[in-house]
Amino acid sequence: MAEAQLPAPALIWCPFPDEAAARAVAGALLDEGLAACANLVPGLTSLFVWNGARDEAREIGMLVKTNAALLDAAVARLGMLHPYEEPAITGWICDAASAGTRVWLGGISPAAI
Repeated sequence: MAEAQLPAPALIWCPFPDEAAARAVAGALLDEGLAACANLVPGLTSLFVWNGARDEAREIGMLVKTNAALLDAAVARLGMLHPYEEPAITGWICDAASAGTRVWLGGISPAAI
């Protein structure tokens, strides 16, 4: 498929309580063909308001690389697998990417499970 016909790259950001949980969800997204890559970012300190109270937590961030055609499915699956009651999951379609990245991410498709 020509680069111009490929779905645009997309990214998902989501924090996790620990590396084990992030690795498990990343592995599932990769194995299911909903993502091409997941970057785990350790050492986050999150300050937030939840249920009317200010709090903070040590977390690990996950940046998922996928494409626009899979974005909604990947966000939904991440939400199903995430250990938090109400995880903060954000996803967006990228406005710009290198040609190689467009081909790589545009070429992924869900696994036949």
